[in-house]
Amino acid sequence: MEMPKVFESEYRFCLILWEHEPVKSSELVKLCKEELDWKPTTTYTVIKRLSERGVLKNENTVVTSLVSKDEVQAAEIDELVEKRFGGSLPAFIAAFTRHRKISSEEIGEMQKMIDRYRREGEDG
Repeated sequence: MEMPKVFESEYRFCLILWEHEPVKSSELVKLCKEELDWKPTTTYTVIKRLSERGVLKNENTVVTSLVSKDEVQAAEIDELVEKRFGGSLPAFIAAFTRHRKISSEEIGEMQKMIDRYRREGEDG
């Protein structure tokens, strides 16, 4: 199953949902008014749209997500790497690091991820 697209304003809504779920839609309306300055109709429209796209479900006015924050973020990165860097992760990393200083701690974390990925690849 392909990950449903979540647009920027919808993502901000999802951040609220992920933090509070399961949550009544009326409570989401209040939270979105406070945090996003949305009108109730806007919140209900976004709930309906995201429900139709399979991002969340709204049963008996209780809203829960069907996709996680990690899944949405991974899909966004995949799309970015594919669209802007021809699917090349090294090209993406090169562009990212060209204009951003990376700390020794971040380099260490990335090296651990690479090492873990290598080990899993050898085991599988």
